Amino acid sequence: MTQGYFVVVLAHSIRGRLRRIHIPHQAVYLLLLFALLGCFSVFGFVASYARMAWKVGNYNALRQEADTLRKRYQDLRKQVSETDSQLATLEMYAKEVSVAYGIKQKLEGPVDISAEGALMPTFPESIQDYNFLRSADAISLKHSAARRLQPASARPTMWPVMGRLMDGFGKRLDPFSGEGAFHRGVDIIAPTGTSVKVTADGIVVEASPTSGGYGRLVVVDHGGGFETFYAHLSRIFVQVGQEVRRGETVGAVGSTGRVTAAHLHYEVHVSGNPVNPISFMKTAIFETAAKKDFPF
Repeated sequence: MTQGYFVVVLAHSIRGRLRRIHIPHQAVYLLLLFALLGCFSVFGFVASYARMAWKVGNYNALRQEADTLRKRYQDLRKQVSETDSQLATLEMYAKEVSVAYGIKQKLEGPVDISAEGALMPTFPESIQDYNFLRSADAISLKHSAARRLQPASARPTMWPVMGRLMDGFGKRLDPFSGEGAFHRGVDIIAPTGTSVKVTADGIVVEASPTSGGYGRLVVVDHGGGFETFYAHLSRIFVQVGQEVRRGETVGAVGSTGRVTAAHLHYEVHVSGNPVNPISFMKTAIFETAAKKDFPF
């Protein structure tokens, strides 16, 4: 049986000789098949490259957007922190004004005293007035000495210890559980025994040798709703009720309580709420204690 084939004729341009080349059908079909496969391969490569380039472009755009959102989040967080501090201060002032106004009303009485009838208060009225004054004293006059120190020197604006900042305020990973937790203050690394200074004038309201995860803890009330916490101390040099001045030593750095290494855990509270101490730590890292000039 004769096999079919294609004939390719080649003619020489000068000599005029003709040459016939016989190409079997199978060879032509095989060549076409390889060409088709090559086209598919090139198309697949180009499509894969285009898809990869598209994904890289999308990834870069998403990363840029994430960076922008992260910056906006940090700005908003800073604004919220400042707003919380201002709100706490306003609430404190509102409480003081309301308490002071209430006491004034109780002491002065109504404008037209003739409408009150008898001038001598009854026994239930006397008990009611006594309870009011006692509650007002508990709210507004609990630390009257600290309130007299409230100007400038009673704001916690210095560093409590000479050291290096380790952990900041806010969300972080718990070093023991590895889970997310809220850090209520800042951690400052310093050698054991390093002096811890009170950051503002005030009165010691807690000097506990064992206070749970805080270990040895000192809490100072500065008046005006401000309190500072000094935790994980190795030694405590003050006692409850003691008046302290800015820069005076209240304890020594240690590793008591729930810690992994020696450091000072420092917190600032405004009206009972923890705020970022960094916003207050603006003056010198270390100051000497001022000379006491208490009037009592």
